[in-house]
Amino acid sequence: MTYVVTQNCILCKYTDCVEVCPVDCFYEGENFLVIHPDECIDCGLCEPECPAEAIYLDDEIPEDQQIFIDLNAQLAERWPNISERKAPMPDAENKKGELGKLAFLIK
Repeated sequence: MTYVVTQNCILCKYTDCVEVCPVDCFYEGENFLVIHPDECIDCGLCEPECPAEAIYLDDEIPEDQQIFIDLNAQLAERWPNISERKAPMPDAENKKGELGKLAFLIK
């Protein structure tokens, strides 16, 4: 099992989760974070730290967000590693909880 970043991170990109990760398994795109499934140790420290509630254990992901399992794996291979907290996206608080953000994911 591994943790997966899902839709609610898109256009928010809070990095509170990155700060607590003991193995630095987060990778950063322009408007989204992902977790590398081969590096995640399933410690669960990241999940409660996410203000957007975008992180799930892979077997607990809502049915409509299953695509994010593969997206995390694919994008983690292409994007740079992030290991320090940064400011969220400028409109993060307004975008938090918004549905249908997959169309805005910049790959």
